[in-house]
Amino acid sequence: MNLHFIAIGGSAMHNLALALLQKGYQITGSDDVIFEPSKSRLEKKGLLPSVFGWFPERITTKLDAVILGMHAKADNPELLKAKELGIKIFSYPEFLYEQSKDKTRVVIGGSHGKTTITSMILHVLNYHEIEVDFMVGAQLEGFETMVKLTSKNEFMVLEGDEYLSSPIDLRPKFHLYKPNIALISGIAWDHINVFPTFETYVEQFSIFTSSLINGGIMVYNEEDEIVKQVVETSESPIKKYPYKTPEYNIVNGTTYVETLEGEMSLEFFGKHNLQNMAGAKWICQHMGVGEDEFYEAIATFKGASKRLEKITENESTVIFKDFAHSPSKVEATTNAVKDQYAQRTVLACLELHTYSSLNTEFLKEYEGALNAADIAVVFYSPKAIEIKKLEKVTEQQIKEAFNREDLLIYTNPETFKTFLFSQNFKNTALLLMSSGNYGGLDFDKFKDLVG
Repeated sequence: MNLHFIAIGGSAMHNLALALLQKGYQITGSDDVIFEPSKSRLEKKGLLPSVFGWFPERITTKLDAVILGMHAKADNPELLKAKELGIKIFSYPEFLYEQSKDKTRVVIGGSHGKTTITSMILHVLNYHEIEVDFMVGAQLEGFETMVKLTSKNEFMVLEGDEYLSSPIDLRPKFHLYKPNIALISGIAWDHINVFPTFETYVEQFSIFTSSLINGGIMVYNEEDEIVKQVVETSESPIKKYPYKTPEYNIVNGTTYVETLEGEMSLEFFGKHNLQNMAGAKWICQHMGVGEDEFYEAIATFKGASKRLEKITENESTVIFKDFAHSPSKVEATTNAVKDQYAQRTVLACLELHTYSSLNTEFLKEYEGALNAADIAVVFYSPKAIEIKKLEKVTEQQIKEAFNREDLLIYTNPETFKTFLFSQNFKNTALLLMSSGNYGGLDFDKFKDLVG
């Protein structure tokens, strides 16, 4: 096939382009800006556009289809030309479904944990040399790309994002996959710019549950009351398999999980990650991996990229960065670090960076999210609020939202950096949570500071 990508530089889009090139497709693409690592990866394979911008003349009847990314606008000149010529236009998830409609589709959904669970599943399958097609939202150790597509593999494992499919297809991505096997890890209100009420957001997971094929399998976290209600009240003709956090304990900073063969140490930690592991185990068993085989493989899993990723460590200090930004993720991650390092001072820093986290109405969802930290810090940029055209947020509003009087708040990147690098990190666990970079924080500097 001859395919053209509109907005080829996106994290997901460029990985799909690389996977299809590997499969033998003819690929071209456009974008108005492309950042690293997408830029270098596309350039290496000869897919980087020679000139940035949108060029309708690139859209001709020689194309079999166009794949449209979320970064493009509905009035994109190339998109309008494709419509004019009657060329088939796919959203990213639509095309993934087309590639996998003759396979057994395994879709991992949830407001939190889906990247980690998908990563765990792929790690276990890779360990046992079980070949599958996949799409995951983080770069994994041992995997060249985040997307793999073949003609021969029986299974396709997909991370099921609830965000919109494309500028002209406003359905959540995970509604389009029609899974044979699915999982819901948890439901906590997110993407409020698209789902303005909690009820609207929850409804997307009900639709996802109904989208399973007849006789399909739904694995779900029974410790999440909303998930439990969504799945257990569903009248779809599906099989339902609940999971919960396994028995575990922490000894000298190492987490041990109970298995049929006795206690086993893990490379990762946190109750939420053990919960994720329990869900991944069920999915792997439905894919033919035995319990013993699962534990043998998961013992070597170090975690998904940007999820409790260790920056540096010495005998008295450990520093993590984490992608956590939504309230449920922030609370779970902060609790995990305090549980693991109970005898240390936990300094937890959170950057309010996303549309939701900077919304004055949504802020109250963060109440108690940083309570487990000994020292809690929030950083946000007033400039980001202006760019997103949101109502101004005051420091007092943030303190009230988190319900923590001793909360430290910084709005200037340099002042925040000065605070951080003036700390004595002895007997400390530092946790840096953000989907951004605190206005230009160089995380590598901590290696020199602690090393």
